[in-house]
Amino acid sequence: MDHSRYDLSFTVDVSGSPHARLKPVPLGDVRLSDEFWEPRREINRKVTLREQYEHLESSGTLDNFRRASGRIEAPFRGMYFADSDVYKWLEAASWTLTANPDPELGEMVERAIDEVEAAQEPDGYINTYFTFEQKRERFTNLRDLHELYCGGHLIQAAIAHHRATGSERLLDVARRFADLVCKTFGPKSEGKLETADGHEEIEMALVELFRETGEHRYLDQARFFLDVRGRGRVSGREYHQDHLPFREQQEITGHAVRATYLNAGAADVYAETGDEDILHALERLWHNMVTKRMYVSGGIGSRYEGEAFGKDHELPNERAYAESCAAIGSVMWSWRMLQITGEARYADLIEHTLYNAVLPGVSLDGRRYFYQNPLADDGTHRRQEWFGCACCPPNIARTLAALPGYFYSTSEGTVWVHLYAEGEANLQGPKVHLRQRTGYPWDGDVEVEVVSGEGEFSLMLRVPAWCEEARIEVNGAEADIPAKPGSYAGIQRRWRPGDTVRLHLPMPVRLLESHPHVLENTGRVAVMRGPILYCAEGADNPDAADLRDVVLTPDAGFSVGPHPELAGMPALHAPASIESLDPGWRGSLYRTRRLPTPNRRPSRLTLVPYLAWANRSPGPMQVWLRSG
Repeated sequence: MDHSRYDLSFTVDVSGSPHARLKPVPLGDVRLSDEFWEPRREINRKVTLREQYEHLESSGTLDNFRRASGRIEAPFRGMYFADSDVYKWLEAASWTLTANPDPELGEMVERAIDEVEAAQEPDGYINTYFTFEQKRERFTNLRDLHELYCGGHLIQAAIAHHRATGSERLLDVARRFADLVCKTFGPKSEGKLETADGHEEIEMALVELFRETGEHRYLDQARFFLDVRGRGRVSGREYHQDHLPFREQQEITGHAVRATYLNAGAADVYAETGDEDILHALERLWHNMVTKRMYVSGGIGSRYEGEAFGKDHELPNERAYAESCAAIGSVMWSWRMLQITGEARYADLIEHTLYNAVLPGVSLDGRRYFYQNPLADDGTHRRQEWFGCACCPPNIARTLAALPGYFYSTSEGTVWVHLYAEGEANLQGPKVHLRQRTGYPWDGDVEVEVVSGEGEFSLMLRVPAWCEEARIEVNGAEADIPAKPGSYAGIQRRWRPGDTVRLHLPMPVRLLESHPHVLENTGRVAVMRGPILYCAEGADNPDAADLRDVVLTPDAGFSVGPHPELAGMPALHAPASIESLDPGWRGSLYRTRRLPTPNRRPSRLTLVPYLAWANRSPGPMQVWLRSG
């Protein structure tokens, strides 16, 4: 193992992957100083991670480790996969420590690692649910009890901690467990268990452990778990993505988090092996998801039953499951696809999902969370401080902690800029220091300055798919460079310190409509400005007794202004009307169809960013509004 590499804090290290087009930038080499993301990351560091640690204590999750090590006598508490919440918290805290020395947080991390380390059994096994009551049954119910899922999160936490601090303490725990997995699982002809876990996660963890240690057996094991699925060894069900071998799957189906985690792991396997059948399957599944099974927010998973994808165009709004973890899984998958291909469509979805499907999962003060993220509500769906199944809160925390690593990549003689926010980046290949100045996502002007470093290289700036009239200036002069929506605009030149590129991304308000087969949205529109999805909340629209009666004029002129209750975020205002319900509907659910005779009165509609809804008093919310 190369012990000098710990300061290269890649969240997903494809720097040596032979089939990845792009190379990552270390997390600590990107510094955000914007007014959108960095305040949230500071809340994540100062508030969220500390309060989550307290929840891990009060819920008994950390006590489960103390119980397993014999330090206390107490009953097991929580879900049987609760160990994973500790591991995700450790990963989040470790990525945070990469760029933000924080002695108090560092001490929490060491205390948690001490409990984990003490709970590991001599053969490398660790799972606090199985320590006593279930000890004889380890690895006998992989379909339901998530042993390898928990182990995968342990491995990812250990890698993050090693890359952030250089310490091998948690990494040694993870390697002992991974070695046990390699001894236990494999072909039946070798006397091993020829199956996989019911909840995917171990696949991408093992590939990353291979990248961290150079031990090829971990990559081989990840590929085994990918290949054994779909042969009925887990359940034979779509729910577990076990209905067909991975390379034969045509539609994304089953439990949405499991599906995206599996696909992220498969992308990792492809990046190392170049198995084209894997890549083709990934492209099919991604296309099916974004064209037929994804909400306008980027959320995925339309069914409460099984937390699962539905059929094509099955996208109910108020009953949308759209789990926060599923949105994060989508980002993880698309990030790997972006590194493999360099195609802007994956970066577009990452941006869209981060703003509109991940961020709604946490309150503006960083203390409360959504598990489900519906697109319509009567005022009863509210964020909670914690959950009995607490997978989403630490998952959101680790995503925010690792966020700077998503902004840039490099390739031979090229710098790729994927996301936009005020800040700086020190890049090593090409060796250049860049500074972004922008008010994104509220303002569409982005300036990228070469602060230091010179020489010839290409600067690839993503032109978001939502922007139809982008313009580029180089050193103040209009540049004749193609800026096609949903592509990277490449600027090849010999650069000098002080050179600037300005990307102008006009942000008119846009009205979106659904595919006609999404029947619930017939005659309705969703409203976006730039990358941000908007919604109507009852708190801003007291004139409407029911937001379902609000009608937005298609050519309504929108005005933009700061919202006083939502930290000055831009709100949208437009003339609208409210349709009074025909009195003939009183006491009736159905009737013979009549020609409509609308009874409307003028009103004014206020829309707020969907990412900020449910941060005030409870009330109704609608994303899709009647239009006409």
